[in-house]
Amino acid sequence: MTSAFSSAPDAPEPVSTVIAARNVTLTLGRGTAAVEILRGIDLTVTAGETVALLGPSGSGKSSLMAVLSGLERPSGGAVEVTGLDFARLDEDALAIARRGRIGLVLQAFHLLPTMTALENVAVPLELAGEGDAFAQAEAELVAVGLGHRIHHYPAQLSGGEQQRVAIARALAPRPQLIFADEPTGNLDGKTGAAIMDLLFARREEAGATLFIITHDPQLAERCGRVIALADGRIVSDQRR
Repeated sequence: MTSAFSSAPDAPEPVSTVIAARNVTLTLGRGTAAVEILRGIDLTVTAGETVALLGPSGSGKSSLMAVLSGLERPSGGAVEVTGLDFARLDEDALAIARRGRIGLVLQAFHLLPTMTALENVAVPLELAGEGDAFAQAEAELVAVGLGHRIHHYPAQLSGGEQQRVAIARALAPRPQLIFADEPTGNLDGKTGAAIMDLLFARREEAGATLFIITHDPQLAERCGRVIALADGRIVSDQRR
């Protein structure tokens, strides 16, 4: 395993433990306005797991995902992701560390409106130095059933199609770890179910670890492990 205190290497190395969080806290604001969001999170996730994080609004689910994915710095504790100590990396090193290691699928899709589906998937690969970025992007879009829509812009795509593009973008670099934050939140039930079938299938093909933030117990039941969060604390952690 890469040392927890090393700088980000150029290429990710497979590790058996992809997440190791110890006594992680997150406080927003200062003084009398300070709000504790996360209150001493201890969590270990091994490679290949499918994990659902359940909890009511305000329980800290999205904040925990932000900390574990390197988008937010914890106020305290240690966060090691794919063998790297995220707490010790500066912003530039974190951006490099996420590249190729972590894929994000979000509720709001976050596609660039001035880019086609192909460009939305290919440009991040180009920025990561992939020489065949557009060929990789096209293959991934074909794999998610959008081979006939690669030159369409987000506004020309349905919500389900936009989320398929987002999944293609997240998985094209073959990350070790995929975070999905309410990935069906903006979709109808039938479309959402199809998107989750696709996400689980693509994750299995890639051999990645999947960490889903959801309000939906039925979706959580598809995962091998279900973690419940309340008031910024883990209140249950069950493997199925």
